[in-house]
Amino acid sequence: MVIPTLQAGGMERVMSELAGYFCQKGDLEVHMVLYGNNTNVFYKVPGNLEIHKPKTIFNNRLRHIYTIGRLFYLRHKVKGINPDSVLSFGEYWNSFVLVALFGLPYPVYVSDRCSPGEKFNSFHSFLRRVLYPRAKGVVAQTENAKVIYHSQFNHENVKVIGNPIRVIKTWNCIERENIVLMVGRLINTKHQDKLIELFIRISKPGWKLVIVGYDHLKQNNSERLKKIIADNHAEDSVILEGKQADVETYYLKSKIFAFTSSSEGFPNAIGEAMSAGLPVVAFDCVAGPSEMIKDNYNGFLIPLCDYKQFKEKLETLMKNEYLRASFGKNAGESIKKFYITRIGEQYLQFILNES
Repeated sequence: MVIPTLQAGGMERVMSELAGYFCQKGDLEVHMVLYGNNTNVFYKVPGNLEIHKPKTIFNNRLRHIYTIGRLFYLRHKVKGINPDSVLSFGEYWNSFVLVALFGLPYPVYVSDRCSPGEKFNSFHSFLRRVLYPRAKGVVAQTENAKVIYHSQFNHENVKVIGNPIRVIKTWNCIERENIVLMVGRLINTKHQDKLIELFIRISKPGWKLVIVGYDHLKQNNSERLKKIIADNHAEDSVILEGKQADVETYYLKSKIFAFTSSSEGFPNAIGEAMSAGLPVVAFDCVAGPSEMIKDNYNGFLIPLCDYKQFKEKLETLMKNEYLRASFGKNAGESIKKFYITRIGEQYLQFILNES
């Protein structure tokens, strides 16, 4: 398993979940190579996972030199491990891995973790077109992604495997509160600003909007969101919780999950919210939410960027306890097909060529 980092993030969480499942298999020896500029481990990993990290600290001032060094480090380390199979995550990093391991006899399986409609600059687009066909296989997170990858890479071995969703068990000691929850990094495509504004317009006494997430991609959105809250005197009803290790508690004490993201690969947060029995309101992105949400059964799928309808459906759930309970129960049942026991086996069968 190769990935630049195990810092907090959806891609990293999925890799750690898969590592945990693989390491439970008595006949597997599992290694993970971290090769990015931050090799600290945020997620819990099993004790029998062999983790390899570069000994040198990445120097951004000499970025190009150190990047080449990381490439040779990865190649040397994988040769030393001599694996039966290599699994790589990251739409930008997979090309790096394929270059690093070029000419070696190990089958490499790659998976993008972004929206299949994401636009890349000309350099990365070129690398992907040239290198992805050399991968042994490509993991697509959704059916839409599979169709797009077939077209982009002319690759015949594309397998649809969703993300493993953590089981969020209900705790009797946690009582649900009138909370609308969103979990996601504070980046422009998540549109937390729009969610805050429409929640304030709903103006339902006794309800709070809680947003769990942190600044990312150097966009520094937290200050902008704080200003929106302050300008609307909504400090008591809109709460920014920042980065949290224990997100599970937030799922369990909330009543609704709202997700205004406009671009996703396979949003783990939606799956975890459903596992916790929450009804979900989300935009119908190119890929992702529609794989989990059945409209008007376990949540509401909203046409992309239709904030008027998003507000209406969110308000409907806030007012209707029976509908929340019905959607929440259906959500908990329907998301079970993405639990790790099933997804982990699908990965193993694909990357180890098992029937």
